[in-house]
Amino acid sequence: MIDSLGIIIYAILVYTPPLLFAALGSCFSENSGVINIGIEGMMTIGAFTGAAVAYYTHNPWFAFLCAGLAGAAFGALHAMATVSFGADQTISGTAINFLAPGVAVLLAKALFNSSDTPALDTTDKMPILFNDLFQGGSTWGNFLKNIFCNYSSTYLVFVSVFVVWFVFYKTRFGMRLRAVGEHPRACDTLGINVYAMRYAAVIISGFLSGLGGACVTMAIANQFRPISVVGQGFIAIAAVIFGKFRPQGAMWACLLFGMCTGLKVVLGSNNVISPQLISMIPYVVTVIVLILFVGKSRVPSANGKPYQKTK
Repeated sequence: MIDSLGIIIYAILVYTPPLLFAALGSCFSENSGVINIGIEGMMTIGAFTGAAVAYYTHNPWFAFLCAGLAGAAFGALHAMATVSFGADQTISGTAINFLAPGVAVLLAKALFNSSDTPALDTTDKMPILFNDLFQGGSTWGNFLKNIFCNYSSTYLVFVSVFVVWFVFYKTRFGMRLRAVGEHPRACDTLGINVYAMRYAAVIISGFLSGLGGACVTMAIANQFRPISVVGQGFIAIAAVIFGKFRPQGAMWACLLFGMCTGLKVVLGSNNVISPQLISMIPYVVTVIVLILFVGKSRVPSANGKPYQKTK
């Protein structure tokens, strides 16, 4: 019983970070008033960039940063379309979801003559913390090792939740960000640059989404494949809705979805249950959560509404 519980907790801690990084990014964008459906695409380009840079440089932290910057680049593209030119935010995000994976596969073909990147060595992946501190071999030893010996990205993402919460609710930038998502015209009259705030929020959204993608290829797996991220960006958006557009709420929702993904992996070794049914678990739970909670979430008033400055 203890061993099974430890394996499930380990699976939750492994599969939550990609969703949570992306959800935190979505919190920035949505609270500024810009819908970012392109989270999935930004995660995909981050997943490819992280795996490719780690393969060439053998420096996982530099690769992790580059993955975030790749996501930020597509975030800037989304911001240019929606903030500067007033394009439909849903259509722009959908275009990002087509464009970013296409660019990732194109670059993979150019660099590696394959749609996949080569497998990373263990030393090129995100480092595992406290691996030597807890020794397995006993029931409780294995349990503690499963909980605490995890990838550094797992610890980093939970620290990021606190940082994002602090930025949102304890800083002037966060106050202005949330105000722009509620009453952009009032903010404009007070001298707040609505365009700059929304640009910053969407670019940060892309950066965090890119980090989430890198968690997939540099922690959960060891290479990029076109299907590496599939669906996780949309689950992250569902987590933000479930969490009422707050970073702390998104964290609990991502833990729930991470548990579902972890159960999918744990139950996958059991031949009694159909693998097709098991693979449906995260997506079925996502649909159920949206049905039950989407009407109870208070969306920022100006979310999805392009802002045009009056002359």
